[in-house]
Amino acid sequence: MNNSSWGAPPQTGYWGPTHQGPGQGHAQGYVHGPGPADPAYDAQDAQQTRPMPVVPGDVPAYGGDQDDDRGAARLGGPLFRDETPTAHPDGAVPQNPEPMPDAPQPAPAPQKKSAGRDLGAAIGVGVGLGVVIVASLFIVKAVFVGVVAVAVVVGLWELTSRLQERKGIKAPLVPLAVGGAAMVVAGYVSGAEGAWVAMALTALAVLVWRMTEPPEGYLKDVTAGVFAAFYVPFLATFVAMMLTADDGPRRVLTFLLLTVVSDTGAYAVGWRFGRKKLAPRISPGKTREGLAGAVSFAMVAGALCMQFLIDDGTWWQGLLLGLAVAASATLGDLGESMIKRDLGIKDMGTLLPGHGGIMDRLDSLLPTAPVVWLLLVIFVGSA
Repeated sequence: MNNSSWGAPPQTGYWGPTHQGPGQGHAQGYVHGPGPADPAYDAQDAQQTRPMPVVPGDVPAYGGDQDDDRGAARLGGPLFRDETPTAHPDGAVPQNPEPMPDAPQPAPAPQKKSAGRDLGAAIGVGVGLGVVIVASLFIVKAVFVGVVAVAVVVGLWELTSRLQERKGIKAPLVPLAVGGAAMVVAGYVSGAEGAWVAMALTALAVLVWRMTEPPEGYLKDVTAGVFAAFYVPFLATFVAMMLTADDGPRRVLTFLLLTVVSDTGAYAVGWRFGRKKLAPRISPGKTREGLAGAVSFAMVAGALCMQFLIDDGTWWQGLLLGLAVAASATLGDLGESMIKRDLGIKDMGTLLPGHGGIMDRLDSLLPTAPVVWLLLVIFVGSA
């Protein structure tokens, strides 16, 4: 490195003779005028050269281990702050320019706690879906069954699409969609037996449909297909089976209200008071305080629903129902979070602004449906 790279220009005749031996100083440009190799060199010329200045001890000499840090040393110098050093009026660059004072850094703005989604869009979409569901539920039961079937087909499409995009797993959508819709209708018409038969036929259709493609990946594709058939349409059939009772619409409404209230309680309490993580490796946003809020809200809502909506129901049954719903809804949410983490995605889809996809709304509902159906059959019967 030459001297000019440190902010000072080379000066003629600055360096004197060295102890490197004859000819070496001249070869490296350290001697002003002719060196020992020049016949004109004499003692008088040597007396006229200036002596080498003493280098301070705290400045490392060029070479050695510190050579690798030359770039780092340059970052701390004045050239890092200003690429063009300030010159004196006579054109010389100052030997030791005064360092520029560091500019004061503005204080970081306080972080405001955020929900992480567009809350306005989420509320609007939620209210719109609620109106459609409740209207179809209490006007014509068959229309509500159709709504459930459509949600199942869309959920299957989202799940299989993400599996193929992220993992290369090609679960056959056609037999899943047809079998899934048939499964929901069979559960409404024939009950649990019809749902099981439709589930078995759908699994068989998945196995056969996949045989039309090359055998590579057959096992993982059909395994994912059978899993999707159980996870989405089969669990949804319990909602259709709830609807067959005399107070079926109110049972389904209780199921929906308790799940929504559980999620709302977890969100509200966890957002405001959440400190201790519930399952940080699966869903870092969920807290133990949020789970306590889900349980409290769901138990209160369950007592009210069982007392005023369900025939022959009592408030203490509602407490147990609310506790079970909070547990199953939380496990369902964690289960889909586990799937999405494995796939490396945040949402299953983008159809619902502020919510994600259909599967992002069914995550708590699907595993809760069989729990509510079973407890209601135990408490008040299936009629």
